[in-house]
Parts: sequence; C-alpha cells; structure tokens
Amino acid sequence: MPITINGSGTVTGISAGGLPDDCITTAEIAANAVTAAKLGADQASGLAKAWVNFNGTGTVAIRASFNVSSITDNGTGRYTVNFTTALVDANYVVTSTAAGDGYMAINSGAAYSTTAIAVYANNTSNVGVDQAFISVAIFR
Repeated sequence: MPITINGSGTVTGISAGGLPDDCITTAEIAANAVTAAKLGADQASGLAKAWVNFNGTGTVAIRASFNVSSITDNGTGRYTVNFTTALVDANYVVTSTAAGDGYMAINSGAAYSTTAIAVYANNTSNVGVDQAFISVAIFR
C-alpha cells in the first residue's frame, strides 16, 4: 500500500513498525520544513542569490529564473542580467555557460552592480555570438 498524505495532512499507508495513521499533521510537516528563515548564515551564503536560463537568440527570452527580472540584449553575444531584488553589494561570484562552440565571460566594459551584471558569449575566435542556451548564476 502506498504512503499518502491527504489535503488535511493525514498520513496513511504506514505499517510494519512505521508510524500509526493520523499521527503526522500538516502543521507538523510545515514546522519541520527547511526554509530560508531556518538556515544559518553559512548555509544561506551558499545559496544562489540569482540565476537564469535564457534563449539569447532572436528575441531574448527567459526560460526559468530566480531573482532575475529581465535580460537586456546589448548586441551580438552581449546581455545584461537584471536582478529583481538588488544584492547586498557587488562582491559576488558569477558563473555562466552557453551551449555551442565558445565560452562566456563577464563583460569587461561593465562593472559589477547590485542590480545587474553584463555577460558576453564568445566563440573560439573571441567574436561575440548569440547562443540559444545561456545560464548565469550569482552567488554571494
């Protein structure tokens, strides 16, 4: 029999030394769930402060993101990742990848900012190139 939790928080299907039915409530599950508020400083500092997966060709489009409000297309291979909520300072780490023949870099003409970061997709000849799959993550 499968173990289930219904909408009222009732657990059923536990047997053979398991917990008896109806002994775990939704409130208990919520109280023991891992949340950002329950993390210590070390654990919280290791979480991504922003990330995005986007299409950098044609009309730039975000596929999925966290704390990223938009992507600005600044020309071939050049993008600005705009944060929804500003970071505490500009002393963060950026990691990025792109599918295709080349590499990603931080745009050397733009400084780190608490509200955005500029990234650049290059090919192996160091020429800007739009990429269909670009991922950027920010850690602080």
